[in-house]
Amino acid sequence: MQHIVPIDRHQVSFSSLEELVASDDPVRFLDAFAEKLDLSKLGFKAKTIQQEGRPSFDPRILLKIYLYGYQNGIRSSRRLEKECKRNTEMQWLCGRLVPNYHTIADFRKDNPVALKNMFKLFVAFLMDAGLISGKTIAIDGTKSRAHNSKKNNYSPKKIERHLQYIEEKTLEYLTQLDTLDKEESTELIGDLQDKIERLQMNQIKYEMLSDLLTESGEPQISTTDPDSRSLLIQGQVVEVCYNTQAAVDDKHKLVVATHTINRNDRNALPAIALKAKENLKANEFTLLADKGYNNAREIEACQQNDLKTIVAQQELVNSNPKGTTKEYLVDKFKYNKKNDTYTCPEGQTLTTFGTWHTKKRDDKISYQYKKYRTPECKNCPAKQLCTGRQRGGREIERSQYAESVERNNKNYSRNQDLYRKRQEINEHIFGTIKRKWGITTQTSLVLKK
Repeated sequence: MQHIVPIDRHQVSFSSLEELVASDDPVRFLDAFAEKLDLSKLGFKAKTIQQEGRPSFDPRILLKIYLYGYQNGIRSSRRLEKECKRNTEMQWLCGRLVPNYHTIADFRKDNPVALKNMFKLFVAFLMDAGLISGKTIAIDGTKSRAHNSKKNNYSPKKIERHLQYIEEKTLEYLTQLDTLDKEESTELIGDLQDKIERLQMNQIKYEMLSDLLTESGEPQISTTDPDSRSLLIQGQVVEVCYNTQAAVDDKHKLVVATHTINRNDRNALPAIALKAKENLKANEFTLLADKGYNNAREIEACQQNDLKTIVAQQELVNSNPKGTTKEYLVDKFKYNKKNDTYTCPEGQTLTTFGTWHTKKRDDKISYQYKKYRTPECKNCPAKQLCTGRQRGGREIERSQYAESVERNNKNYSRNQDLYRKRQEINEHIFGTIKRKWGITTQTSLVLKK
C-alpha cells in the first residue's frame, strides 16, 4: 500500500468537541476569559424572551464569536457566521450554535460601551498578571482611509468655488438662451434649459451643505462617511480618513488604550494619554511621543494630569533669515523666571509690561503671550545680526504655555536613550495589526503611517 488511506466518510464514529481542540489552543484562554466576565456589570445588553418567537442567543456566546474574530483577523459578520458552521474551534467555542450574521453585527452595534469596558478590564487583568508595567507609555497613530472620496468631502472654500462656478455657467447659458430665442432654435433651447435646471439642483445641494457646515461648526463635511475628515498623511498627500491612536506599554509592547479621531496628531495627545491613565488606574507615568504631537497647549494638559511628557522638539525655524543669524535665535535668549525678563546673547535685559496679547486662528483664540523688549537695541552693534526690524529692535514673545514646553524640552534632552525606544515600543504594532487583518499594500483601506 503506497498511500495512507483516509477514513470512510460513511463510517459512524463517537467523539466529542472537547477532543477536537488541543489543550494548549489559544481559543481555550479566550473561552475562560469570557466565562469569567460579569456581562451585566460591563453593560452588555441581553435580549429578553418574548411571548412569541424563538429564544435569543446568550450575549456571552456572541462575545466569544466577536473575540475569536478579532483574534483571527475576521472582521465580516457574514464570515463569522460561516466560521461557526465549518471551523472546529468555533464549534467548540459556541457549542455548535450558528447565529445569523445580522445577530452578530447587531451585537457589535448595540454594545460599543460594554466592549470598551471589557477592554479596560482586560488591561487590568494584564496589570495583575505582571504583563504591563504602567511606568512608560508610548503614543502614536496611523491613518485609516474612509469610505468617502475626496470629491464627496467639502470645506467652505470648496463649496464657495462650486457655487461661483454654477453662477458663472448659469449666466453663460442665459446669455446663450437670449441669442437662441432670437434665432428660434427650439432643440438647442431645450438642451440649455436642461443644463440650467441641473445647475439649479446642484446649487440647492451646495447651499444645503453650506448650512450644515454652519450649524455644525465643523471645518469640513463628508457626505458618504460623515465622521471622516480630509487629513494630511505625509508631505503634501491628503486623504479623507480617520486617525487611530494607540498607547502602548513598554514592558511587553501591549496596547493599553486606543482612540479613533478625525483630526491630526497635533491635537490628539491628552485624549489618548488620559484614556491610558484611566485604563491603567495610574497616578502618573512617563509619556513618549514624536514631534507630530508637539503642541504647547496639549503638553500642558498632560502635565497638569501628572504625566511626565517626553515629546520630541519641533525644529526651530528662522522666520527672518535675512535679519537674524543662528547665534541670535530665540533659544539663545535666557529667561529669568524670578524677574520675568529675558537676557539676550549680548547681555542686555528684555522686559515686559505684563500685558497679555491674544493670537487667533480661524477666529478662535489659539493662545496668549507677552512681549519682551529692550531700548538698548538702538545702539547695539549686533542689531543687524539679531533682527531685521528697523524700529523698536528685537522683540521676544513668551506664550502662556512656555513653562510646560520648557519642562518638556528638558525631559527630552535628558532622556534621549529612553526616547529612542519609542519606535520599538509602539510603531511595530500598527504593522502587526494590518498584517493580521490582511492589509499589506498602500492601495488598501489602511494608509501608510
